Amino acid sequence: MEPRSDPRSFVLAHTRLRPTPHAPEIHLRVADEATDLWVKTEEELGAIGLPPPFWAFAWAGGQALARYVLDNPQTVAGKSVLDFASGSGLVGIAAAKAGAACVEAVEIDDFAIAAIRLNAAENGVSLEARREDLVGRDEGWDVVLAGDICYERDTAARVMDWLRTLDARGALVLIGDPGRAYLPKDLFALASYEVPVARSLEDAEIKRASVWRFACPRATPDLIRPS
Repeated sequence: MEPRSDPRSFVLAHTRLRPTPHAPEIHLRVADEATDLWVKTEEELGAIGLPPPFWAFAWAGGQALARYVLDNPQTVAGKSVLDFASGSGLVGIAAAKAGAACVEAVEIDDFAIAAIRLNAAENGVSLEARREDLVGRDEGWDVVLAGDICYERDTAARVMDWLRTLDARGALVLIGDPGRAYLPKDLFALASYEVPVARSLEDAEIKRASVWRFACPRATPDLIRPS
């Protein structure tokens, strides 16, 4: 077992800086092999069965959402943005690069927070990394971005109920997802992309992922649906 270290040192030791396949403007510290890193994370914390380190990979939904934000900066420019379940910080970094007035990237894992801060610094952007569960709270964000949140039924239902509440009060809520099992069926796709992913994670090298809304939006300058 390797010696214990703080989360920042762990992230630095077990990842490499690479361009994101579908958003190469952004470089992330990512792992070479999913299974190996999961084992190392479990050893580091002395806990067996720790959830996978989602922060160490560029998932399909997050890549699609980051691409959409970078290509459509008017969705976030000058606005307050929450990147929920931020993972590596990819989507929050995209929002900062696209001109958001302020970006908060929220996670519940110390290792994710360390990765977000390192990745933000590598990309020369400023954002706030917050370690807390914000589900059920509304701090007045203009835009809420959420990538790859539909893996588990109960969690997806809880988060989607909260996101619907934010959407209903007027926040722009955008969800990046490749159509996983617990993604609600009543969403509207703004854009779809063919996203390169790690076969060890997705059982495929290319995954079709979309950016979703809760309802078909009226045509406005802030939302563009690519042809």
